[in-house]
Amino acid sequence: MTQLYAVRMDVALPPDMDPAARDDLLAREKAYSQRWQRSGHWPHIWRCVGQYANLSVFAVDSNEQLHQILWGLPLFPYMGITVTPLAAHPSDIAQDPAQ
Repeated sequence: MTQLYAVRMDVALPPDMDPAARDDLLAREKAYSQRWQRSGHWPHIWRCVGQYANLSVFAVDSNEQLHQILWGLPLFPYMGITVTPLAAHPSDIAQDPAQ
């Protein structure tokens, strides 16, 4: 059964990071995240306006799968991550068969 999670990722790269290393890290992060997006396990990603952060929704089979995805992020060592499990809301019209 697929489980949904909202995940906020705040990034704090060292200001003195070598520009070439930074570019490589960001390219690897983009490729990694897009592979998971294409797989359907990372269906939504949004920027948090004015911040080096994103809010994403993950659709995974288990806590362990989410853990592995997050730990695999090349930017993981530079992130603060908050994970919130999600459940359907009874007022959601998409969940109401009468709609």
